[in-house]
Amino acid sequence: MFDLSGKTALVTGGGRGLGLEMAKALAGAGAWTVINGRNGQGLEEARKRLHGDAIEIGIAAGDITRDAPAIIAAAVEKTGGLDILIHAVGERDRRGTEAMEPHEFAVLLNIDLTAAYTVAKTALPYLRRSAAGRLIFVTSIAAFAARAGDPAYTAAKGGLAALTRSLAVELGADNLTVNAIAPGWFATETNAHLAADPALKAFVDIRIPLKRWGRPEEIAPAAVFLASPAASFVNGITLTVDGGMTVQM
Repeated sequence: MFDLSGKTALVTGGGRGLGLEMAKALAGAGAWTVINGRNGQGLEEARKRLHGDAIEIGIAAGDITRDAPAIIAAAVEKTGGLDILIHAVGERDRRGTEAMEPHEFAVLLNIDLTAAYTVAKTALPYLRRSAAGRLIFVTSIAAFAARAGDPAYTAAKGGLAALTRSLAVELGADNLTVNAIAPGWFATETNAHLAADPALKAFVDIRIPLKRWGRPEEIAPAAVFLASPAASFVNGITLTVDGGMTVQM
């Protein structure tokens, strides 16, 4: 039920971190997978690393916020179709309301929310041709819980969770499921300095029931599940992968 043989996939933001782990897992499950990112050299390095692990992927470089049609067309040209789209692009601006101007707020919303809508709309004709299309957004636990001084990211990720529900309702008749994954604290290369900070250890012990950061590869099973036949009747959910952080009082 988790076999993706014969499926085609595109992972935006797939050149590193959680996006790369999800792409690696899709390819490992049998999907012909293409990764996207702005840094073409970084994508090529990721492709070579996975090739060394006997995993083959394709690359489609470009800024998804500007070039979504070209990127998706390039992925489809490489794979011959599109059954699975995971949109993992995102940025964060940790400035509070007094420090962030409205136009700067709008910039982050464009990257983290509007681009997701653009990607979905652009990919829709291809996903509709699939016998079982899968659209998966990567949101965040910030969609449900807020920290001070992070208004733009919190608003964008909350909007992305809402967009997931809306598109799930709208597109279900096309045999296309739309779901999201909300990661918690993961020790990616971006967060490595935070994960190694002893000052945060006490906070992690209190706030995360498993008392540790997530390992990047632990996001992969969620992606494979939502992309697979096992999730054929799962639609409109946000699957939280956070070690229990958001359910602990």
